[in-house]
Amino acid sequence: MSKQLIECVPNISEGRDPVKIKQVIDVIETVEGVKLLDVDPGKATNRTVITFVGEPEQVIEAAFLVIKKAGEIIDMSKQSGEHPRMGATDVCPLVPISGITMEETAAYAHKLGKRVGEELNIPIYFYENAATSEERQNLAHCRSGEYEGLNKKLSDPHWKPDAGPAEFNDHVKHTGATAISARDFLVAYNVNLNTTSARRANAIAFDIREGGRVKREGNPVTGKPVLDEKGDAVKIPGSLKSVKGIGWYIEEYGIAQLSLNLTNISITPVHIAFNEACVKALERGIRVTGSELVGLIPLKAMLDAGKYFLHKQNRSLGVSESELIKIAVKSLGLDDLAPFIPEEKIIEYVLAAGEPKKLIDLDLVDFANETASESPAPGGGSIAAYVGVLGISLGTMVANLSSHKRGWDDKWEEYSAWAEKGEDYKNKLLYLVDEDTKAFNKIMEAFRLPKGSDAEKANRKQAVQDATKYAIEIPFKVLETSYHSMEVMKAMAVSGLKSSISDAGVGALCARTAVMGAFLNVKINVSGLDDQVYVNEVLSKGKEIQSKAIELETEILKLVEAKL
Repeated sequence: MSKQLIECVPNISEGRDPVKIKQVIDVIETVEGVKLLDVDPGKATNRTVITFVGEPEQVIEAAFLVIKKAGEIIDMSKQSGEHPRMGATDVCPLVPISGITMEETAAYAHKLGKRVGEELNIPIYFYENAATSEERQNLAHCRSGEYEGLNKKLSDPHWKPDAGPAEFNDHVKHTGATAISARDFLVAYNVNLNTTSARRANAIAFDIREGGRVKREGNPVTGKPVLDEKGDAVKIPGSLKSVKGIGWYIEEYGIAQLSLNLTNISITPVHIAFNEACVKALERGIRVTGSELVGLIPLKAMLDAGKYFLHKQNRSLGVSESELIKIAVKSLGLDDLAPFIPEEKIIEYVLAAGEPKKLIDLDLVDFANETASESPAPGGGSIAAYVGVLGISLGTMVANLSSHKRGWDDKWEEYSAWAEKGEDYKNKLLYLVDEDTKAFNKIMEAFRLPKGSDAEKANRKQAVQDATKYAIEIPFKVLETSYHSMEVMKAMAVSGLKSSISDAGVGALCARTAVMGAFLNVKINVSGLDDQVYVNEVLSKGKEIQSKAIELETEILKLVEAKL
């Protein structure tokens, strides 16, 4: 079972005093097993968005300490800022990341809220997936009236907190109230406008956000609201689903922004929100100049954005991860106000920080030196995988060049599809470079297990057999993947850019070498396995694939030679 991980994104009502912000951050780092991912203060909003991740119990312990410390050092009776807020810790959402359901996450939200209410005497409202009623699912509804309306709200039995005191005493006057939730991954996203008008920005936000605006009689701004049969105001919905938003003026930047919360990026991804903002702004005579992320974003969202904008440009989508991110950053204008650093803003990159360096992270010289050293790994399996990487990289290069060739605009999607296939093969082989070395190390670890008692001997023998089988499976995947990757080189030899035909040929040579090299590693490792049925099956399949790879290499080289 995978480790349970949840993310916590508390928003504290302090974005200007670095000393106070650090005091809050420091308490998070006292909890072992919790990793601080991001701290994003905003001066105009007077709000700091903090992001950390860990196993559930540790995360809610850190969240409790954040709410406690913020309540001690932030006096809400003296706080002001552009962003809606009702407490020193305004919101504290929990987000399931891996190995945990939304229902389980909601249970942890309730556990956290109950403890905060009882031990810290702070009023707590549960919202979204942790809400105790349908009415309280919407954060804006829970936070209506903000801090200034909290005294009246707490005296209303209808708005009795889910936990904590239902009175505006001196302590609550200082801390305010906190909203706690379990929710899906939310992207807080601001779009920059070439105007200083908060009113105009707000109008654009109303055009876009799902909730839209109130329908009015006559004048759309000052007219009397149209009511339904229940007496509620009728809404004109905005153009995008799963989007909340307002417009504001940010003195720090000297511009107005759309402040959007993308509550489900599977429904409305970042690039669609950006494009729609551009369209709606232009309709009102305003231009979008760029955008900014508040907090973190999943890698997939950035890659999807890069592919979206490349497709709009009729450009090949089969490019590297780093290139897709670069295209996304430039197209969304994420570097408009400050440099966009992927290692600090993309959640997977932040989580990977501090991990041991991989072979594929080494430069060419260091990789060669590591291979040539007296260490037995990386060995032939990793090298075979990397030769396969080089082969398919050449095939992908020809596809990308062909996609971008002048006069071939009607065929760009065909070559883009081949380039995307090539990128997929390349990424699989890159993973196998390191995985082959890991497989070898697992065998070594198994042989080092104790063998004093009969039980230890039996355990050691099973561990060796399991590790050996894995050390067979990995080079076999290299063999299969490298062979299949040759389809790209063949396609490029048939119809790719003629001036790059030799590159397709070299790619095929590399792929065939990778197949044969990987098969050698399969054969040397099967000698240590007791399961002869499995051994015979693997060797038979490997021999068949190797023969096909050699035949395909010959076919590709004939095609290449004929065009030279």
